[in-house]
Amino acid sequence: MTAHVAVTAVGLDRPGIVAAVTGVLLEHGGNLEDTAMTRLGGHFAMVMVVAVPGDESATALEDALARETSALGLSVTVRAIEDATGASAEGSSWALSVHGADRPGIVHRVATIVASHGANIVDLATRRVTTDAGAGYVVVLELELPSSADAVRLGEALDALAAELGVDVHLRADDADVF
Repeated sequence: MTAHVAVTAVGLDRPGIVAAVTGVLLEHGGNLEDTAMTRLGGHFAMVMVVAVPGDESATALEDALARETSALGLSVTVRAIEDATGASAEGSSWALSVHGADRPGIVHRVATIVASHGANIVDLATRRVTTDAGAGYVVVLELELPSSADAVRLGEALDALAAELGVDVHLRADDADVF
């Protein structure tokens, strides 16, 4: 029997973090199922859903990770999670990007409109960028839009927000075969 745990690890970015953390998970019978790992502001952040043997406790795994990666200075948490059966809604995948001047509230405003149209954000990344024109901000989202939702109305609402905030918004059907 297997169980699932959510593992998070955050620390100053340096070589070897992924190898160290995944090595401990492997030693404890863990298998990575879903992961997101990235550098954020000079730190490296990992969020993983890991299948573990049913007798492996989240507390014991967290203790082992903290002990065996202590030289890396990571903040590590492990929590048992329920299996998410049927979590995905039927619908279509969409890609949404927002480009413009950096200002507080962009992600919140976009996420509010997306949610009000019944779409689910399944991935979101942001980056501050510097160009010849100055500091900018980019938001890239992957959405699941239920079949009952109206993509045209969502696009119109996003266009109105773009005009209000002075940003560019692009919404398109996502036909990517990879993720």
